[in-house]
Amino acid sequence: MGKLPQAALVLVVLIVAVAGMGSRRARSHELAAPAAHGAGCRPAAFRVVVDVGHTVDVPGADSARGVPEYSFNLRLADDIKQALINAGFERTVRLITAAPPPRGLVERAERANAMRADLFIAVHHDSVPDHLIETWEYEGQKHQFSDRFKGYSIFISNDNGDRHGSLEFGHLLGKALQARGLQYTPHYTLPLMGRYRHQLVDREAGVYRYDQLIVLRDTRMPAVLLEAGSIVNRQEELDLASPERRAATSAAVTAAVEDFCALRARSGTARQSRRRTSAGSAAGRVDPAAAGG
Repeated sequence: MGKLPQAALVLVVLIVAVAGMGSRRARSHELAAPAAHGAGCRPAAFRVVVDVGHTVDVPGADSARGVPEYSFNLRLADDIKQALINAGFERTVRLITAAPPPRGLVERAERANAMRADLFIAVHHDSVPDHLIETWEYEGQKHQFSDRFKGYSIFISNDNGDRHGSLEFGHLLGKALQARGLQYTPHYTLPLMGRYRHQLVDREAGVYRYDQLIVLRDTRMPAVLLEAGSIVNRQEELDLASPERRAATSAAVTAAVEDFCALRARSGTARQSRRRTSAGSAAGRVDPAAAGG
């Protein structure tokens, strides 16, 4: 090809430069899209109820070293609440009741419903059925343990007022826990669990179905129960008692709540847009009878 005239060369350079600027602007817009996509979440208006599993008088299972489950639940729930408040979810409520089950469980669901909470998270720590328990001696005392299983598990109820939302949040929570190096326990699928066996509804994230749990069944907002790990597993008990493990779990819960809040905001915006489009279409239609057709 021969040389271009000077004027033509200048024109080509200008065209290429303008095209490059447009391309960079397009790429910049694409990169910014995810942030704008989740911008509808308003943490200050999103209420999370963090339910402390069990009570002082009915403390749940004992750990391998004799610490009541309620103590683990309370410390983790406090850390989760603080992490959520630090992230801007200032309406977060830590829920504690004194009444024994089932009355206390019904009360938890009623209080969450009365608060019009956007999300309910019950905090627990796991054990195993009695036939899997062994005995060991720790600091001169006999205690019960089982080292067979470890890991978190998440439960939802198909009878919850927002089953789809519960499953959505359960998935986000499981993936957030996994992103921080934690894994779920698959033992709830095994026949040896007997009446404690449950259907794994999200194999990727570790979400199980447990329809009969009152705090999941009777709440009208998305609700999950988190078993943060097994306190009868002697090594995992030590991990669960550490500030580092509580911080990792709290960070995972916070990340999942942020993602869920953004997801809900986008869904709400999409529903409003569809309603406006539908209303506009209805207004634009002409009744043939009225028009003489």
